[in-house]
Amino acid sequence: MPRVLSVIATLDGSGAEKQFALLNAGLQARGWDMHAVALTRGGPNSQPLDAAGVPLTVLHKALKFDPLCLARLRRIVAKLKPDVIHSWMFTANAYARMASGGRPVVTGERCVDRWKGGWQHAVDRRLIGRTARVVGNSQAVADFAIERGAPADLLTVIPNGVEPLTPDPSFRANLLSSLQLPPDSQPVVFAGRLASQKRPEDLIWAFQLLHQANPSAVHLIVGEGPLRERCERQALHFGHAHRCRFLGHRQDAAKIIAAADVLWLASEYEGQSNTVMEAMSAGVVPIVSDIPSNRELVADGETGFVVKVGDSLGFCQFADRLLSAGDLRSRMGAAAGDRMREEFSVDVMLDRYEALYRELLDEKAGP
Repeated sequence: MPRVLSVIATLDGSGAEKQFALLNAGLQARGWDMHAVALTRGGPNSQPLDAAGVPLTVLHKALKFDPLCLARLRRIVAKLKPDVIHSWMFTANAYARMASGGRPVVTGERCVDRWKGGWQHAVDRRLIGRTARVVGNSQAVADFAIERGAPADLLTVIPNGVEPLTPDPSFRANLLSSLQLPPDSQPVVFAGRLASQKRPEDLIWAFQLLHQANPSAVHLIVGEGPLRERCERQALHFGHAHRCRFLGHRQDAAKIIAAADVLWLASEYEGQSNTVMEAMSAGVVPIVSDIPSNRELVADGETGFVVKVGDSLGFCQFADRLLSAGDLRSRMGAAAGDRMREEFSVDVMLDRYEALYRELLDEKAGP
């Protein structure tokens, strides 16, 4: 089978790294010869690669631009002679293209990266000639890449794949007990980085209104970030800290998402939210901000609700409606689960990447 070298900066416990592991492990199981490189460090998502028998090399990059790391990557490319190199996100995209030796490189864009400055866009434009395809995980990401100079004929969209989650009633009961919350509590969950992009303060405001309208509602906040202390102070100021739990990083985050009655996400921009996809796969109804990538996942009024960015009252109103109407919540949750299984399964994602790799191999072989 053809050989693919996949390159990423780290294997931390974030969404892109999880997708990297799912793709490499899945294609290895289908018979592809997969090899993985982490430029800086491994992490929790090293484990699925090891379990699937995917060889992993960590290069221990020490500098923003590390010539020794680049030289090591070039040696790996020369030794393995991969048929395709697939890189993930800005740092790996740059290193992989510089080390490719003329081999086809698929670069992965995973977010609407507003953080990028002029020099990052200049690097991307400079290396576009060494790029065979640019993959966005949503149409919103692909459109953003085109706006920043990527040729439209190189862009393709392959959405993330989500592993189905099954709610576990015993886990939910134990979780509420461990958090000293009443057993009849109705969890509303946020899971993500507590940073300005995610607008977590909008949700603290929303819960300030929600807990007055629905005393059984509790707010579970999974994740860390620079806004955590501010959000904790805000919850204390509003007088609902006793119904709000800041859980930090959790290895069981997916189980907490599946145990929710409602999941909400207030982001002002996203690539494609794995958290929303995981919630929908478990039949949890999402309430999300009205941004392009969220609209690609959530059909408003059918599989969830879409609210204007910054509209805390809207988040509160839809959460209260869902918590108060179990039949509506069940119906919309079932529709959300069906959508994930039909359009966003891991198998569908693997099929699409296989088709892309074979297309590149055909182009490489020529007529």
